[in-house]
Amino acid sequence: MSDAASPRPAGRRLWRVVFKVLHEVASIGFGGGLAACLLINGLADRSSPEAFATARQAFSMIATYLLVPSMAVVVVSGLLAIAATRGYMDAGWAWLKALLGITVFEATFMVVGSSSRHAEMLAAVTRDPAALDALLRSERHTILLLIVLSIVNVVLAVWRPRLTYRVR
Repeated sequence: MSDAASPRPAGRRLWRVVFKVLHEVASIGFGGGLAACLLINGLADRSSPEAFATARQAFSMIATYLLVPSMAVVVVSGLLAIAATRGYMDAGWAWLKALLGITVFEATFMVVGSSSRHAEMLAAVTRDPAALDALLRSERHTILLLIVLSIVNVVLAVWRPRLTYRVR
């Protein structure tokens, strides 16, 4: 049965579309922010403390003003989409996606937290390159984990596997 022929009220259909569009647009922003942070993490010039400080400031602004707001919109719009779409309420994949989304939201704060460690990283640029490498590697691993979890969420949304169990 097509969406136009379904007996759903027009208001519910409108909200469902609004939440889906918000979810998808915010996901694009989140993915772009992660990609930008990953590039800055790997390509920041460590030979100049000034250039490194500028790169870290850009990282911090992306993390604060793009990653966190877009992730908040992704999580909230996803949960509202579940509430607005009866078919999602019984779908195990939708609830797994919601759980992973909340996990991604929490991990995003780890990236934002690492972006606020400017003083520690700037001191390590000149004093302890090994410590700086360890800090950047840890941050990079967190970003890569977020990218993988985001891809898993997209795969769940496209594949929509039957994830149910029966109580006997």
